[in-house]
Amino acid sequence: MTPFGEAVHRLRRQKGVSQKQMAAAIGVSPAYLSALEHGKRGAPSFEFLQRVAGYFNVIWDDADELFGIAAISDPKVVLDTSGLSSAHTAFANRLAGRIRTLSGETIRILEDVLEKARFPDKEL
Repeated sequence: MTPFGEAVHRLRRQKGVSQKQMAAAIGVSPAYLSALEHGKRGAPSFEFLQRVAGYFNVIWDDADELFGIAAISDPKVVLDTSGLSSAHTAFANRLAGRIRTLSGETIRILEDVLEKARFPDKEL
């Protein structure tokens, strides 16, 4: 499951609607919605995100968060390291080879490292 799939599933459960009901209301097939929730489809289009936000009456700030979650939810990630150092390429390949074996704790540690690199002056 992707982060976006989890978010949609949670919103559906909170509203008490089935995939079939939601799919009909936003104009997609139940199969597409199921595949999206289970991480078998890539990141959804902006138009689809707008329909989901409208369907759930998501307020603007929460919609921005939902759109951000969708942006990091493509289950088939490609890392282009062309033009980067050999260390970058090696790291990307090592991560790809080990991603399935990383524990939740290791993922949290790596997320902290990425966050620190993004905002070096911010205390975590």
